[in-house]
Amino acid sequence: MQVRELSIAGAWEFTPAQFGDDRGIFLESFKAEVLAAAIGHPFTVAQANTSVSAAGVIRGIHFADVPPGQAKYVTCAVGAVLDVVVDLRVGSPTFGEYDAVLLDDADRKAVYLAEGLGHAFCSLQDGSTVTYLCSTGYNPSAEHGIDPLDRELGISWPLVGRDGAPLDFVFSAKDRAAPSLCEATGAGLLPE
Repeated sequence: MQVRELSIAGAWEFTPAQFGDDRGIFLESFKAEVLAAAIGHPFTVAQANTSVSAAGVIRGIHFADVPPGQAKYVTCAVGAVLDVVVDLRVGSPTFGEYDAVLLDDADRKAVYLAEGLGHAFCSLQDGSTVTYLCSTGYNPSAEHGIDPLDRELGISWPLVGRDGAPLDFVFSAKDRAAPSLCEATGAGLLPE
């Protein structure tokens, strides 16, 4: 498995080796010891989530209160998404910056993001299926969001899908009503 640290400290990309033959392919999509070696500590899985999204759906930017926070290991089993990690940690040298990785059913990459980082993705085709391994369970009172279209963040969301057709963005009402980075900072919502 190839491992690459992203431009945001605490975020990593994992590219598995794939072994194919006339039956299909096999790969190790998650290896605890490889992840632990990269991040410097074991990753405990408390919950696994799966979402299936139509083309153009943007989910996020989501983050959880720290402590305890919620680290995630994210893969796309079917389809393709542009996965985005946003540094929301006040005082971090990369605060307000983001990095993005194409997760798809071809390269089968995964992204790990540490507690305190924000997460979002844009589905690039109908039926894109994303699985998240989470270090803590869902706690609605500790979950927050940042507006994925916040101009201060300036995320370059894709304008066309995997098939080359233009994307019409679709959001949940909660995600579109989320505060900007500036508003969340002023309200004391962000981790340090």
